[in-house]
Amino acid sequence: MTIFRFEAVINNDRTVDIIIAAEDEESAFKLAEMELERHYLKLPVIDELTLYEKRKISKGGGFVLERENLENK
Repeated sequence: MTIFRFEAVINNDRTVDIIIAAEDEESAFKLAEMELERHYLKLPVIDELTLYEKRKISKGGGFVLERENLENK
């Protein structure tokens, strides 16, 4: 199993990060789109979906998301 970090540009003006656990990249992309659909009441227009980072899942593994970088997007 692998953990994937995506960056999505939605509605031409907003960038969001999506974290997905999946077996492969193809499944991860599908799950990322599904997660966006679940998160927003109105289905957003996904202008761009980029795989930003991926790592094998292991006990104690994870990501650090810097708030400064997230706020400047």
